[in-house]
Amino acid sequence: MPKASSFSRFTRGVRHTVRAFASTKHPVLVHIVPMRRCNLSCTYCNEYDKTSDPVPIDVMLERIDKLAEFGSSVITISGGEPMMHPEIYEIIARIRHHGMIAGLISNGYYFQVDKIKKLNEAGLDYLQISIDNVNPDDVSKKSLKVLDSKLVNLRDHAKFKVNINSVVGGGVANPEEALIIASRARELGFSSTVGVIHDEMGLNKGLTDREKEVYKEIKSKGTRSYARWNWFQDALVEGKEYEWRCRAGARYLYVDEGGIVSWCSQQRGTPGIPLLEYTREDMEREYITEKWCAPTCTIQCVHQVGHLDAWRDKQISISDYNNRKGNGLKKETVAQVLNTE
Repeated sequence: MPKASSFSRFTRGVRHTVRAFASTKHPVLVHIVPMRRCNLSCTYCNEYDKTSDPVPIDVMLERIDKLAEFGSSVITISGGEPMMHPEIYEIIARIRHHGMIAGLISNGYYFQVDKIKKLNEAGLDYLQISIDNVNPDDVSKKSLKVLDSKLVNLRDHAKFKVNINSVVGGGVANPEEALIIASRARELGFSSTVGVIHDEMGLNKGLTDREKEVYKEIKSKGTRSYARWNWFQDALVEGKEYEWRCRAGARYLYVDEGGIVSWCSQQRGTPGIPLLEYTREDMEREYITEKWCAPTCTIQCVHQVGHLDAWRDKQISISDYNNRKGNGLKKETVAQVLNTE
């Protein structure tokens, strides 16, 4: 599939957003993992290994076809390091073939000019690279010094949108470096965002006073659209809980390299159902049931998807849901009860 123009990408994004507000019956965002292996070993990361093989391409294409059957809007490829998958371009092209938006999350090491051009031809819509520091250290090798030449390649050749995400929180030695990273991203013409490092369960670890200052400064200089969709972080940065309705397992899906659907990358194994066996009923259950980890969750993408449905459909506990289903209530009746409580 030929590359998308900026206008085409924008109009498709608007169309998918309107559809997301109009109906709750499909996933808005799916993270899918074709490769758990990574070339790096960042000490805070629990999403990689050093030995596993790439998922066979026929299996990946079958999973993407299943997500298309669900009417999914955006498929973001993550890892591990997804650029290590030998058929990454075919995976992206299959996503675009179904009319879905194709995204990629990478550590940035593999963006030589020839690979960028292949991503253009495959139809990639957006790329996110997280950069942790200015110079590599024992915590992370995702440093601006190492990656800057790759960022220049992207500036000169990428036809897709590029976002650079810097992070603050435990493990990052010098939070001020996030300001340098964000400034360099904007200098290159990329968007910049800031994230808060979470623990192994995806929960808030808390920030120092200086980290809070850096977070606020980066956010104030970021894109307006990003700031509007990430107000939840403001409460977490101050050490508070944020009350919201997490729709993971329904509007957001995380599909690991084994094809298992989980709430997110930090809650792997729940609900723990193979994608090819996942049903509309599974999505209904996850849509209307509460998640124990929601109040201190820092997973940005899940929060952003949750904003779409924040104004509708109350949630209940999983035990209440099971009791109602066990008492013979139909799907429509359960939804009606939620809206009248």
